[in-house]
Amino acid sequence: MKKVTAIRDGKRRGKRVNVFLDGRFAFSLEAEVAVREGLGVGRELSEGDIEALTGADLSQRCLEAAIHYLDYRPRSEAELRQRLHRRGFDGDRVEAVLARLKEQGLVNDLAFAQFWKENRQSFSPRSQWLTKAELRQKGVADDIIGQVVADLDDEDSAYRAASAKARSLSAADYQSFRRRLGDYLKRRGFNYGVITSTVKRVWQERGE
Repeated sequence: MKKVTAIRDGKRRGKRVNVFLDGRFAFSLEAEVAVREGLGVGRELSEGDIEALTGADLSQRCLEAAIHYLDYRPRSEAELRQRLHRRGFDGDRVEAVLARLKEQGLVNDLAFAQFWKENRQSFSPRSQWLTKAELRQKGVADDIIGQVVADLDDEDSAYRAASAKARSLSAADYQSFRRRLGDYLKRRGFNYGVITSTVKRVWQERGE
């Protein structure tokens, strides 16, 4: 058994603490873990206790890394799993953190897919096919993807995308206009028929 002789702030003051056993530095912990585990000066620790404390610290760090990653925007479960593995956290710990976040509603592939679709449709409309491909790349299951994109209308999406893009195109001849706008819509996953009708409609509305 070893005795805790000091607990001092680490470099991240108030975030991590350094634990000294029998007068020597032994390990560092997230301050939250130290408080939660009731760690204090004078407490005696076995090797098993030390292993449990360092394991709890890794789990806390894994959780905090996940929450930090989620701060920027919603993420799919697969995205988050991949990110945590790249950070060096082991599989069991990552799965435990994901299970906790799913219970709290912070990781939900259905909600993520809905967010992704709505964000794309609001700021950069694209085809149902390309939206499916993007969600599949994010690791979302096909049944969720099918449910979320079922109401996408390619003609409506293409028209909104084309109308926004056309405002930045100079009033050139129709062939040039069709090529430039058509290439733009093609990159957003729309098929030939939708592109042809959309370009013609936008050209006519410009009064060219």
